[in-house]
Amino acid sequence: MTARHRRSILRGARIVASIGAFARAPGRAGKERELTGEVPAPLRTIDAVMDDGAIIRVRQHGNPRGPRLALSHGNGLAIDGYLPFWGPLRERYELIVFDFRNHGRNPTHRLDHHNWPRFIGDLEHIFQLVQREFGAKRTAGVFHSLSAVSASMHTQRIGARWDPLVLFDPPFYPRDGHPLREPQTTGENAIAARAEKRTPSYKDPLELARQFAKYFTRWQPEAYELMARATLRRDDATGDYVLACPREFEAHVFRSNRDTNAWTAMARMPVAVKLICADPTLEAAAPALIGKALAEEAHLDYAAIPDTTHFLQIERPAECIRSMEDFLAQHGIAA
Repeated sequence: MTARHRRSILRGARIVASIGAFARAPGRAGKERELTGEVPAPLRTIDAVMDDGAIIRVRQHGNPRGPRLALSHGNGLAIDGYLPFWGPLRERYELIVFDFRNHGRNPTHRLDHHNWPRFIGDLEHIFQLVQREFGAKRTAGVFHSLSAVSASMHTQRIGARWDPLVLFDPPFYPRDGHPLREPQTTGENAIAARAEKRTPSYKDPLELARQFAKYFTRWQPEAYELMARATLRRDDATGDYVLACPREFEAHVFRSNRDTNAWTAMARMPVAVKLICADPTLEAAAPALIGKALAEEAHLDYAAIPDTTHFLQIERPAECIRSMEDFLAQHGIAA
């Protein structure tokens, strides 16, 4: 690996971690434009109870007569913040959206149960619930980062469920001997350290939205407030807005992303897979470099969205949708 690539991996880790790092910065003085965004009401919501008592709220949006897509998010984030991506799909698709345990709309559960085996079990529970409660139907998986890696592991261990799989910028842990292994380990450890220092509460979600807007200049304008509100919840006791995913939970996931089997098994997936990744030519492109390398090694469908970072779905949603729909149409899902 060249020194340039090594520096790129570490810079990419800082970008992925920058929600936490920049969220500690003070707000800008004076009046600012109030950023707007509102998540539409779902057609139906089911509180799915996992086998350990954790609750995951599964919501149905869109057109129940259309093809079904299931969507979830990255570590420390929440699916409502991705509305610029999935909102335009509602007219033509049935959408099943959900946050991972201890994220977004879900109540906080136990830290010692916040781990990859539980994520895999949760996905199986959710898949079966969706087929039972919303009707048996082919369901494509559209997952980003944490949920993309988890859905891949779920498929590898349980079998074909989400069919096909569209994985946005998944940060798979490189196999033994791969040149990206060491910088990915270093980078994720750095991300975890930053996550542990995140500001735990705010007086108003707009404080966090304004910080997002200052530092993440590629996001769609409405995404800042959407993601801030999606990743915070009001504490009735204090009136403050606290992190929906506590910072120690987020840090633990980064530190425990060490399963090399997920990487090696991608060449033997029982369903079609496409990786849609950030621009690997940008300096800050750690998961993008991983996605490109894995796609080449495992002979997977792959696309990179130009001039995007790890948050590509809320930076260039139209381009992400086109890339996704091209792949879905090839595999019999067209709306």
